Amino acid sequence: MALIDVFLRRAIHRGDLTLTKPDGSTSRFGAPDAQLAPVAFTIHDAGVYRAIAADPSLGVAEAFMDGRLTVERGDILDLLLLATANSRFEGGANHLAASGLRRLAGSLRQRWLRANARRASRRNVAHHYDLSARLYDLFLDADRQYSCAYYTDPANTLERAQADKKAHIAAKLALRPGMRVLDIGCGWGGLALYLHEKTGAEVLGITLSEEQLKIARERAAAAGVSDKVRFKLIDYRHVEGPFDRIVSVGMFEHVGQRNFRTYLEKCHSLLAADGVMLLHTIGRAEGPGFTDAFTDRYIFPGGYIPALSEIATASDGLRWFVSDVETLRLHYAFTLRAWYARTVANRDAIVALYDERFFRMWTFYLAGAIVSFTNGTLVNYQVQFTRDRTALPLTRDYMIEEERRLRDA
Repeated sequence: MALIDVFLRRAIHRGDLTLTKPDGSTSRFGAPDAQLAPVAFTIHDAGVYRAIAADPSLGVAEAFMDGRLTVERGDILDLLLLATANSRFEGGANHLAASGLRRLAGSLRQRWLRANARRASRRNVAHHYDLSARLYDLFLDADRQYSCAYYTDPANTLERAQADKKAHIAAKLALRPGMRVLDIGCGWGGLALYLHEKTGAEVLGITLSEEQLKIARERAAAAGVSDKVRFKLIDYRHVEGPFDRIVSVGMFEHVGQRNFRTYLEKCHSLLAADGVMLLHTIGRAEGPGFTDAFTDRYIFPGGYIPALSEIATASDGLRWFVSDVETLRLHYAFTLRAWYARTVANRDAIVALYDERFFRMWTFYLAGAIVSFTNGTLVNYQVQFTRDRTALPLTRDYMIEEERRLRDA
């Protein structure tokens, strides 16, 4: 029996999985499961076996990108859902983990790279966010919210869920007209424009992406609010305050593990004495880890997803209060499914922009993220910091009331 058979018989119990091997023979694993679509895939050369044995995620990813592994029944999302459903985080066993040697190498590499130098930060951001604007138009909502949406109902459209996300964040910031807000990692400007429109706050959005900066400024000019909503190409470490509020959405994952303390110290120093900050970040449901090789190599070089304990440790001693913590468990899974469906629907346009290999890489990235939030260790955290204990109302009712007002407006 081939080693791949041994591996898959150990790993797959739920779901109907059929493998066709390079010699044309087939093996079948698991058992039909109503919650999992049947999947059939082919490995076209024996070298894929060694890659999968060393690191299942990276091995499958690169073989899929290169066409050395193809999915004939179902698609790559079905394959990853079936595989990870057999190793859910809640179950306590991960049959798909990289080898011990590869995990050690990943951990050592994380330590080596965790100093996210300023020059590297700019380069790492450009690697992902300076891709063609057309690509993002093809799978994001019209406001280009490239972060976890907020699903008050799983049946909601992506557009509704992203609008509800902005309301959810704004409500936690407790904004008033004229307040100065810093939006760190402002993307294409959608949240900054929303905060000004809905609350009258003045917003400075900062980014390290020239493509995002250009579009954000164009949007502010088109709305006639360039004097109230400004955007700069600047590293957060160079910003000068003070600000009444700081919001950070999808940025903390990019600052580098070693810089968590630096980042929060800087935010603390930028806040007014009664200031409030909201940190919205992807997080690990377990303890500290390391960035998987596929993500670091192809998607977010230099990125690192924090555990909640790492956020808490980095904020210790800064003389502010962790005034609220919320864990969004499945919201990003729903968001990513919407992005994945739009990506697949726009396959021809994306291939025309780049090529087949890029399209397969992008679909693997989105599918891998979906299963990480569905069966793996990833969640989203929203952590609120308050410099003065009297700066916000005594109970969380203000959040609920303001969010309802913003959603109904």
